[in-house]
Amino acid sequence: MCFILSACTPPETNQTAISFYYWRTVFKLTENEKYVLEQNEVTKLYVRYFDVALQHGEPVPLSAIAFDESPGHQHIIPVVYIRNEVMLQPALNVEELADKVLSYINQINTKHAIACDEIQIDCDWTLSSKETYFRFIDLLKKNSNKKLSATIRLHQVKYFRSTGVPAVDRGVLMYYNMGRIAPDSSNSIYERETAQLYTGSLKSYPLPLDIALPVFSWGIHVRNNTVIGLLNKVDETSFKEDEHFVMKEPPYFEVHDDIIKLGYYFEKGDRIKIESIRADDLEEMIEDLSEAMTQQPGELIFYDLDNFNLKHYQHEKHFFQKISRTL
Repeated sequence: MCFILSACTPPETNQTAISFYYWRTVFKLTENEKYVLEQNEVTKLYVRYFDVALQHGEPVPLSAIAFDESPGHQHIIPVVYIRNEVMLQPALNVEELADKVLSYINQINTKHAIACDEIQIDCDWTLSSKETYFRFIDLLKKNSNKKLSATIRLHQVKYFRSTGVPAVDRGVLMYYNMGRIAPDSSNSIYERETAQLYTGSLKSYPLPLDIALPVFSWGIHVRNNTVIGLLNKVDETSFKEDEHFVMKEPPYFEVHDDIIKLGYYFEKGDRIKIESIRADDLEEMIEDLSEAMTQQPGELIFYDLDNFNLKHYQHEKHFFQKISRTL
């Protein structure tokens, strides 16, 4: 009997956990978003609490999150996006900044009865700002008495001996936005050839890494072969049924008449380049990362949780679980 039971029991797999970034300024989940979280057994959200930018030479919090509803059973990780300009400010009081960031996180948590054991910092530091940024990280880690994670860009992996490695518990590799926003046919969100210029360095990177993958699309507004703007939350369906826009050679639409659409002004002759991530792109990313990494990441974080983004991946149930199982 024991033999029969053991033969029928599937072997345990070390499945990578799934979570999402939440990047809106008001926390309120739609029914479809709740459904996707439930179907894929997601219990953790990385919520952008606020940005830090410079105003009149001083760092200030911007666009703080407002919770319209309780996160429920979702485990919340506060994320703070800090513009690199802050770390480049010569007169920056790093101790004061660390105290204020931690204090503001605690205020939001207290107001909404949120308990967190981790903070994540998102900052694309440079050679000129790394010393200040790393000092900030050290102070925040010491004063918060919490786990600390930080976003890591591909170039910071490949050139870590010069860019440095922050003293955090783990990093999150941002596996997207790896190209230049340009009028040509390249995809600035993801291109395999570009990614492979960096993935060879993953085996030697000294910090444990989780992975953030893109599930968003946008449009690039081009006029006279010059990029004049970025159109957030648009895809092919945004223009496909509008007679004022004609699909030329993909990924381009051409504007046939002067028109205001989606709050943007388009002139006749403008082009809109659609950049998006398909399901098979995600599968390709996982395939390459599986070969490149020596340790299986503990978590896949998809950017970002939003009905507009999710509609592209609801052709099958448990899609995000399926992706995680291939890593």
